[in-house]
Amino acid sequence: MTRLPFTNDIRTLRFLAGEMTQGELGDRVGVTRQTIAAIEQGKYSPSLEVAFRIAHVFGKSLEDVFQWQAEGAQEG
Repeated sequence: MTRLPFTNDIRTLRFLAGEMTQGELGDRVGVTRQTIAAIEQGKYSPSLEVAFRIAHVFGKSLEDVFQWQAEGAQEG
């Protein structure tokens, strides 16, 4: 399976937020625990809405939660 071209800090942010579970985060953003697990592991790309909701839960910007890692990607 191909890895997505970005990484995320969701697991760390959950830990820093009082050890929030994947299920708790899923409930807060409107997805299942399994979806949160797949996003954390880089196996599933969240919709833009879900990505924003995740960032909002932690009071972070998208860039603080998700980091683009595509080879040859350029700032533009």
